[in-house]
Amino acid sequence: MNANTAPQTTPGTADDALTDVEVVIIGTGFAGLGMGAQLKRHGRDSFVLLERAGDVGGTWRDNTYPGAACDIPSHIYSFSFRPNPDWSRVFSPGPEIQTYLRETAREEGLMPHVRFGADVEGARWDSAAQRWTVTTSRGIFTGRFLVTGTGHLADEALPTIPGLEDFTGEVFHSARWRQDVSLEGKRVGIVGSGASAIQLVPEVAKVASELVVFQRSAQYIKPRPDRAYSDTEKRTFRRDAEAIPDHRAELFWTLESGYAARRAVPNYLAEARTEALRHLERQVADPGLRANLTPDYELGCKRVLISDTYYPALTRDNVTLEASALARVEGDKAFSADGNAFEFDVLIFCTGFETTEPPYARLVHGADGRSLADHWAQGMEAFASTTVTGFPNLFILNGPNTGLTHNSLVYMIETQVDYVLGALDWSQVNGDAVLEVSPEAQERYVTELQERTAGTVWVGDGCKSWYVDQRSGRLTLVWPDFAHAFRYRNGTFDPAPYTTAGSLAAV
Repeated sequence: MNANTAPQTTPGTADDALTDVEVVIIGTGFAGLGMGAQLKRHGRDSFVLLERAGDVGGTWRDNTYPGAACDIPSHIYSFSFRPNPDWSRVFSPGPEIQTYLRETAREEGLMPHVRFGADVEGARWDSAAQRWTVTTSRGIFTGRFLVTGTGHLADEALPTIPGLEDFTGEVFHSARWRQDVSLEGKRVGIVGSGASAIQLVPEVAKVASELVVFQRSAQYIKPRPDRAYSDTEKRTFRRDAEAIPDHRAELFWTLESGYAARRAVPNYLAEARTEALRHLERQVADPGLRANLTPDYELGCKRVLISDTYYPALTRDNVTLEASALARVEGDKAFSADGNAFEFDVLIFCTGFETTEPPYARLVHGADGRSLADHWAQGMEAFASTTVTGFPNLFILNGPNTGLTHNSLVYMIETQVDYVLGALDWSQVNGDAVLEVSPEAQERYVTELQERTAGTVWVGDGCKSWYVDQRSGRLTLVWPDFAHAFRYRNGTFDPAPYTTAGSLAAV
């Protein structure tokens, strides 16, 4: 949780206010802001939002690379309680989403609760006080409840490349874009071919003199059905109270149908695979290049991407696809695993994030003093994908088995927020009871999820992805069912699986 930028915005309250609160929230992306907004809307003002950087927004604050945009439709990749009639496109560009999150923080009254530059250094459960103590670079905060909202895409992953430290040019990760580094006329290497790369490559190809894309494995890419919303549509969204909910519902259920392919239902899987491969065939005429861009695994094993511009960019005269990973660097030369050498002025890593072993887990210590990372030595797990045995009054948003590969993550976050609100209400009316899920309940839930993954594309033969924890072979990132099934299963708090203790005042 190292700070990304120095604080740039000062909240409206004194620095020493809100240090001892009911709820401490870590992060100000969709999860943290969604939690804070609903606390406010439910009349709960005793909370603080800890943010290591100098602005809200999480992923959309950090990822400012050219071409950054969402690959889930805007009207459903937004809060249901904050509809936006003015989305410019079906798939919003990153800066527009960041503006939406900034407006959410301001208009929901969250800014006085935010502490910028508060890099979390540790969080410990105090059994005697029945409170969490969170140590940050900006001081100590305590609260009855701790909510983590750091997400899966918060901390960039950089591979260990021999000689990289001696590279004579500029090196950075796509999530830490260097606005001060011009790529005009430069020889650029992009390492990786995932979601960020396919958005970035077409933009860099326009300005670089030479561009080489190091591809460790090919991706399935489908057409991007993007378009601008017309002024007429926007007026309708503003004037008709049912227009946005109806549009959201249409988008949601259309996306839900995509789960059947992930479930490996033969006709749905074949249809999705055919769509992607025909897209490749239409856009890439060269048989050799097309062969290198054809995946050797089942569709859905890795994230299925959408783009109409990536394949055409690879056919440009100044662009080379190196169908092997970056192996080592010597001075200004980079060598691929296949032994090919290239000279570069700039190396950009699109190599993803720390997902299966999130850094925050090393900082959070439960009732037995052990860290969350120690408890997750064989992979992340949580009851209702939200609470962990041994960690009283801790709620994890966007954590174990909450990722989706076919629908909107914001829907999942809102479901978890509802669950947390229910837990807070139940605790309050029951003498400020401390909530800790029983080991048996968590084990049953985790076993159920792993059984549900059987037969899906994520755990098929030869499938290796960041969805699966390599230490145990378990699917720990993705929810293995329809999104609406998650809400049915985990949208309402039930105290039955929890062991509870009354507050100190009640004892």
